[in-house]
Amino acid sequence: MTSNPQASTPHQSLETLYRSHSCGALTAADVGATVKLAGWAANRRDFGGLIFIDLRDRYGITQVVVDPQRASKETHAAAESVRMEFVLGVTGKVQRRLAGKENPNLPTGQIEVIAEKVEVLSVAQTPPFEITDRCKANEDLRLKYRYLDLRRPEMNARMVMRHRVALAVRDYLSAQGFVEIETPILAKSTPEGARDYLVPSRLYHGKFYALPQSPQLFKQLLMVAGFDRYFQIAKCMRDEDLRGNRQPEFTQIDLEMSYAGQEDVFRVTEGMMAAAFKAGINYDLKVPFARLTYKECMDRFGSDKPDLRFGLELREVSDLVKDAEFKVFREAVAKGGIVKGLAATGAGAYSRKQIDDLTAAAAVFGARGLAWLKLEADGKASGPIAKFFAADLTARLVERLGGKPGDLLLFVADSAKVANNSLSAVRSKLGADLGLAKDGEFACLWVTDFPLFAWDEEEKRWASEHHPFTAPNWDDLQHLDTDPAKVRSQSYDLVINDWEMASGSVRIHDSRLQKKIFEILKLSEDEIQKRFGFFTEALSYGTPPHAGIAPGLDRLLARMLSLSSIAEIMAFPKTQRAIDAMTGAPGDVSERQLKELGIVIPEEEQAPEKK
Repeated sequence: MTSNPQASTPHQSLETLYRSHSCGALTAADVGATVKLAGWAANRRDFGGLIFIDLRDRYGITQVVVDPQRASKETHAAAESVRMEFVLGVTGKVQRRLAGKENPNLPTGQIEVIAEKVEVLSVAQTPPFEITDRCKANEDLRLKYRYLDLRRPEMNARMVMRHRVALAVRDYLSAQGFVEIETPILAKSTPEGARDYLVPSRLYHGKFYALPQSPQLFKQLLMVAGFDRYFQIAKCMRDEDLRGNRQPEFTQIDLEMSYAGQEDVFRVTEGMMAAAFKAGINYDLKVPFARLTYKECMDRFGSDKPDLRFGLELREVSDLVKDAEFKVFREAVAKGGIVKGLAATGAGAYSRKQIDDLTAAAAVFGARGLAWLKLEADGKASGPIAKFFAADLTARLVERLGGKPGDLLLFVADSAKVANNSLSAVRSKLGADLGLAKDGEFACLWVTDFPLFAWDEEEKRWASEHHPFTAPNWDDLQHLDTDPAKVRSQSYDLVINDWEMASGSVRIHDSRLQKKIFEILKLSEDEIQKRFGFFTEALSYGTPPHAGIAPGLDRLLARMLSLSSIAEIMAFPKTQRAIDAMTGAPGDVSERQLKELGIVIPEEEQAPEKK
């Protein structure tokens, strides 16, 4: 596997006005040939008039030599004027480097080009940071000058890798009979789980388009239209709080299939993922993927996106400690909460500072503390709570958690939600700190049988766990009227390591069932017609059973390269404050534009220069 793939194999010939070859193409087989190269001056060294220039393009680097004994005065003068990042055109003859002067780290390291002509095609200011992979500039500076950042070989290679993966996806899905169809960017605002980006209409004041959070309704309409296998590498926009794997705009591989169910989607997606990993990093992804239900995930890992590269499974111990002398455990169970724990293999030597760091990780998710026991070599337990447990109870706790001498037992006593979320965070930190979550290893998992509904405590009504077009599990239809909490959905997530990589579902294709779901969500007939009237009408014209999924392309690429931020695999991302540091967006617009749109900005919200 290649964790940092290089640029795609350069064309041997690039016959254009300025170049005959790329800067990564020439080898010993080209010795004696006269060639034309063009690129940026990555480095320049002057040894008493003998000038060496490392000429760089996206394919590689070629060493150019300007010898005052062989080059014209004009050529030598041009070479003397060269500074970092000048754009040069070079004509010269390929020769072998002197013995011992070869560079084994470069594909072109056996040769150099003796310049016959050097032309400065464009001069450059001194860059704000080094255009190399040694660059230590902070993210804001790199994003402000993203066009320079993208010149760096590492970033360049990532963009080329993105192209390879997208091409492999298109080839794979096309071979499976899928048709690529574009869907609108200016659409209607519909609830998708996040805030819409809205676009005001100039022709209809007070009316708005919404930028798509996904092509969800359009791809289902394409099933109604008879395109039984659709896909699209789609741009999506969501106005939500950002983090490493979120950006305001992102790309997803959107696909939908008619006359298909969950197993059909799994089979196609696994084949597509295998093709993508092979094209991106030459990695053979193991298929079929593992499968766990949502309940199994929460019980064993406290998360619906668990990292399966390592164990450290959670176990509930409420039944063992409900009558324990330790008050925190006993009272948590008495109040309807749970006590859950895990055995951290090999962490028995952790210092108090390291345990405090784990406690802090748990506290982020609401845990009021992290109880712990160390298992000593003699099998006894030590730690602040050890005195509260008799030897037989300690033995049963160790057995339940699968602990061994040298392990650290960790516990959270709270509501099920807090216990699961907190211990899941602790587990993730342990996986990283103990070196259990290894870069370059990929554990793929299908998570199934999510709840169809989630209770919205603020609005006192049921909300869709996934989206309102997700089909319920056919075996649970009898609970729709009596107990919606018991209804499982036919939705599924694809998890790779600890990131949700894709989400999908079997869709509702029956208009009566769709109406029933809307009713459970407390949508009035007027709201249904206003938001989804066009869609519910379409369902009434004969809709095939269908299902789909939408893997995130940016997340997929970042996961392949073990990057913590999808911004590192996007050409022009936003900052974590949702700002385009390069262009300054979002920005002000003129009063004329606002007037055309019928928009008035309150004086207190206007930019200072407009007041």
